[in-house]
Amino acid sequence: MNAIGYMRLSSKDQSKSLEYQESTIREYCKRNKLNVLGMFKDNGESSYTFDRPDYLALESYLRTYKRQCQYLIVLDHDRFSRNLPEALMKISELENKYGVKVLSTNERIDLDTSDPDVFMKRAFDYLMANRELFNIRHRTRQGIRNAKESGRYLGRAPFGYRNIIDGTKQNTIEVNELQAPIVKKIFQDYLLGIAPYIIYKEAKALGFKHTGNSAIFEILHNPLYAGLIKVAAYKDLPEKYVKGRHKPIISEDEYWIAQKMLNNKRSQQVQPAEDFPLRGVLKCWCGKSMTAGWSKGKKKYYLYYRCLEHTNVNIPGQTLHELFDKVLMELSFQLYQIKALLNKTKAMLAEPIKQKQDRAKENMKLLDAVNEKIYTLEKRFMDSEIESSTYNRWFQQYKEEKAQLEHALSGKARSKDSSYEIIERILPWMAKLFFIYQKCNIFQKHIIVRGVFKDNLAFAGGAFRTPFIDRTFEHNLLTLKEKGLLFREQSFRYSEINPISTPNRIRTCDLRFRKPVLYPAELWRPPLRKQR
Repeated sequence: MNAIGYMRLSSKDQSKSLEYQESTIREYCKRNKLNVLGMFKDNGESSYTFDRPDYLALESYLRTYKRQCQYLIVLDHDRFSRNLPEALMKISELENKYGVKVLSTNERIDLDTSDPDVFMKRAFDYLMANRELFNIRHRTRQGIRNAKESGRYLGRAPFGYRNIIDGTKQNTIEVNELQAPIVKKIFQDYLLGIAPYIIYKEAKALGFKHTGNSAIFEILHNPLYAGLIKVAAYKDLPEKYVKGRHKPIISEDEYWIAQKMLNNKRSQQVQPAEDFPLRGVLKCWCGKSMTAGWSKGKKKYYLYYRCLEHTNVNIPGQTLHELFDKVLMELSFQLYQIKALLNKTKAMLAEPIKQKQDRAKENMKLLDAVNEKIYTLEKRFMDSEIESSTYNRWFQQYKEEKAQLEHALSGKARSKDSSYEIIERILPWMAKLFFIYQKCNIFQKHIIVRGVFKDNLAFAGGAFRTPFIDRTFEHNLLTLKEKGLLFREQSFRYSEINPISTPNRIRTCDLRFRKPVLYPAELWRPPLRKQR
C-alpha cells in the first residue's frame, strides 16, 4: 500500500517542527508497512484555508497518479486543517474523488471512516482545532494591542525609520537619519500649502522611495512620525493614540495641523503662473484670496489683482509687484544668522564629504589592484603561460572593472576646503531675501512667501499687512513700517470670528490654529457703571 505524508508549520505555532512531523509520519508508515511515495511540506502557511503551495502540489500529484496512492498521513488533524467545515469537506473529496484515506499518526491503519462514531470523533477534533485557532487569533490581536498600548510599534518600519532589536530582544524602530529629513520636509511643505504633486517631485529627487498617487498622503496620515501609535478600536474598547517609545521626526502640533488640512478639502485650486507670482498667496483685507489676470486696455493688456468678493476694486499688478520687491529688499538676515547658517551647513557637509573621500580612497586602492592584475595578465600572456582566449576573457573583465572605477573617481567629491569656500562665497548673497526670491521659480516663490508670512499676507490701504512674520525677520518690521510697506496687525477676518475679549478688552486669536483664545470666567469682570 502506498502513502504520502503532509506536514504544515504555522508562522505563529512553532511547537511541532517539520522535522519532528516527518520523522513521526515515516515511523508510522514503517510500522504499518506503508510505502512512502513523497512528503509535502508547507512552512508558515495558514491552517484556515487549503490555498497552500505544497498542498496544492499534493492535489496535483493525486490527480496525475490517480488511484496509485491509498493514504494521506498527517501528524495530527490540526496539521491538516483548523477549519471544521472545510476539513470535513476536503476529507470527503479526497476519499470519493481520489480514493485516498486521510489518517493521523494516532489513528489505526484499518480505521473505518464511515463509522458514525469515527465521524463524530473527527468532527470533535476539528472543532477543538477550530476553537484553538480562534483562541490563537484572539491572543494575537490582544498581544498586538497590548504592545501598541505600551508604546511599541510592531511591523515593518515605515519610510524614515528602520527596524532594530533593542536590549530586551524586542523588535522596535529607530530614526533613519538619511530619510528623516525628507519626511520632515514633506510635512513642512504641506503645512506651507504646497501642492502634493510638487512635494512628491521634490521628495523623489531627495531619495523618497515610495511611488503612487497616495505616497505623500500615506506619509501625512501616519501618526508614527509624531511619536504616536494608533491603537485601533476592538470590541468595546475605543480607538486611541498613545505615546510611542520611538523618537518622533515631527512635532505633534505639526501632525494634527496637517490632519486638519487634510480633512478640509479646498473648493478650488489656484494654478500658479509666472506672470502672477502673488496669485494664490495674497489675500484681500476681508480674508479672501485674490486672483489675477490680464485686462485689455486701449493700447495693450494690463495686469490686475482683485478680490473674489470685492470685484469692483482692481489693483495694478505692476504696482503690487514693485511694492512687494521693496518689501523683500528690506527683509534681510542679520550677521549672526548668516554665521549660524554657515556653521550649520559646514557641520552637515562634514560627514558626507568624509564619506566621499573614504570611498574615493577605496576606489583608488581597487584601481591599483586592477592595474596590477592587468599587468600580471599581460606578462603571463607574453610568457605563453595562458592561451589567447583566456587572456581575452580576463582582459575584457578587468577593463570593465577599470572603466567603472575610473568613472567613479572622475566625479569624486571636492576637497573639504574648496567646498567650504563655495559655501562662504554663496551664503552672503542670502543676506537679502530679494536675491533668493528672484532666482526661484513660481513654486519656490510661493514656498518663500508662505514660509515668511504663513499664508496670511494681505494687501489693503496701499500697503501689505500680516498678523504673522517669521521670527527670523522680525528685526526688519520697524523699517518696513516707517517706509509704509508692511504692517503687522490683526486682520479683520480674525477679529470678526473671535468675539471673546481679554480683561483689557483686546480681541485675541491663536493664529496657528485659528481658534479663539478662551479666558476663564473669573478673570473677566464687567466694567463699573459711572454714577450719575
